[in-house]
Amino acid sequence: MKLIDTLKAAAATRALYRQTRDEIARMPRDVALDLGIFPEDADRIAWAAVYGK
Repeated sequence: MKLIDTLKAAAATRALYRQTRDEIARMPRDVALDLGIFPEDADRIAWAAVYGK
Protein backbone atom coordinates (compact mmCIF):
# COMPACT_ATOMS: atom_id res chain seq x y z
CA MET A 1 0.00 0.00 0.00
CA LYS A 2 2.89 2.38 0.62
CA LEU A 3 3.86 2.29 -3.07
CA ILE A 4 0.32 3.14 -4.13
CA ASP A 5 0.17 6.02 -1.64
CA THR A 6 3.50 7.33 -2.92
CA LEU A 7 2.31 7.17 -6.53
CA LYS A 8 -0.96 8.94 -5.65
CA ALA A 9 0.93 11.70 -3.87
CA ALA A 10 3.30 12.12 -6.82
CA ALA A 11 0.38 12.29 -9.26
CA ALA A 12 -1.37 14.90 -7.11
CA THR A 13 1.80 16.99 -6.90
CA ARG A 14 2.30 16.77 -10.66
CA ALA A 15 -1.32 17.84 -11.26
CA LEU A 16 -0.78 20.84 -8.97
CA TYR A 17 2.38 21.74 -10.89
CA ARG A 18 0.56 21.56 -14.25
CA GLN A 19 -2.35 23.63 -12.95
CA THR A 20 -0.03 26.29 -11.52
CA ARG A 21 2.06 26.39 -14.70
CA ASP A 22 -1.00 26.73 -16.91
CA GLU A 23 -2.50 29.50 -14.78
CA ILE A 24 0.72 31.50 -14.89
CA ALA A 25 1.06 30.98 -18.65
CA ARG A 26 -2.55 32.11 -19.28
CA MET A 27 -2.27 35.17 -17.07
CA PRO A 28 -2.78 38.42 -19.01
CA ARG A 29 0.61 39.89 -19.80
CA ASP A 30 -0.06 43.27 -18.17
CA VAL A 31 -1.13 41.62 -14.90
CA ALA A 32 1.87 39.30 -14.96
CA LEU A 33 4.28 42.16 -15.54
CA ASP A 34 2.68 44.16 -12.71
CA LEU A 35 3.42 41.19 -10.45
CA GLY A 36 6.98 40.88 -11.77
CA ILE A 37 6.21 37.58 -13.48
CA PHE A 38 7.10 36.70 -17.04
CA PRO A 39 4.69 34.14 -18.56
CA GLU A 40 7.62 32.60 -20.42
CA ASP A 41 9.03 31.57 -17.02
CA ALA A 42 5.84 29.69 -16.06
CA ASP A 43 7.63 26.32 -15.91
CA ARG A 44 10.35 27.57 -13.59
CA ILE A 45 8.01 29.55 -11.36
CA ALA A 46 5.51 26.69 -11.03
CA TRP A 47 8.28 24.17 -10.30
CA ALA A 48 9.68 26.36 -7.52
CA ALA A 49 6.20 26.97 -6.08
CA VAL A 50 5.18 23.31 -6.02
CA TYR A 51 8.42 21.38 -5.52
CA GLY A 52 10.57 24.04 -3.87
CA LYS A 53 13.97 25.16 -5.07
